Amino acid sequence: MKVTLKNNRLNKKFDELSKKNEHALICYVVAGYPDVTTTEDIISSLVLSGADIIEIGIPFSDPIADGSVIQEASHQALLSGITPEKCLNISQKIRSKFPDLPILIMTYSNILLKAGFKNFMRRSKLSGVDGFILPDMAIEESCCYVEQASRLGLATVFLVSPNTPQNRLKAIINKCSGFVYAVSVYGITGLRESFEEYTLDAIKDIKQAAGSKIPVAVGFGISSTSHIKFMVDAGADAVIIGSAIITRIKSNVNKKKMLQDLRSYTLNMKRACK
Repeated sequence: MKVTLKNNRLNKKFDELSKKNEHALICYVVAGYPDVTTTEDIISSLVLSGADIIEIGIPFSDPIADGSVIQEASHQALLSGITPEKCLNISQKIRSKFPDLPILIMTYSNILLKAGFKNFMRRSKLSGVDGFILPDMAIEESCCYVEQASRLGLATVFLVSPNTPQNRLKAIINKCSGFVYAVSVYGITGLRESFEEYTLDAIKDIKQAAGSKIPVAVGFGISSTSHIKFMVDAGADAVIIGSAIITRIKSNVNKKKMLQDLRSYTLNMKRACK
């Protein structure tokens, strides 16, 4: 079963950007890092500086897809007492401030399983969430998840990698809504200096398979305008930036300076998406 997004903000955002010949800038934050109030201020700064879509990461004790930067931030957030409920409260506050902003939850299946998939997804919908990215959700086990998402009008974003076989790639794309998440490299998230030729080839293949059915967003390792140009030239409809944002949060002890740094960085990244 494929999710149908009739009035989802993700679809509206991609349609809006397509008409302007722009590519989407998707920014990831770890909820509760460095604290709940600062998380809300960070998201507001990102949105006001050009972020088109926000991913709110719900920290999990075993984040298998995340590199050391995000793992450490998630660990610190958990030590500080962040919970899935508090994360949804953050989404609710951001939704009241930005009514048209697409908001995604990025987390792991156990978070939803523990709370009950249907219950957690309903609560997420009421908190202004537009969809989910669950890196450990296999399409073979996703029927109930996708069905519930369809009922609620929530996006189901699945990941594909450079070595995903063509038949599986097509099957994953058919389960996706909102966009398909193209992992740029082998391995986990984290900052990188450059990308190899296989990334270029992989994005081209994924975009060809997706066609006009669904946008392709590329993530893992993107941190500079040259990286964005590389991905866009390969056919990406959107880029996802995570570790580079978390690194800037960590490196600025002064909150005011940190928010200024994030605003400047986001403005620069968004310019490269135009």
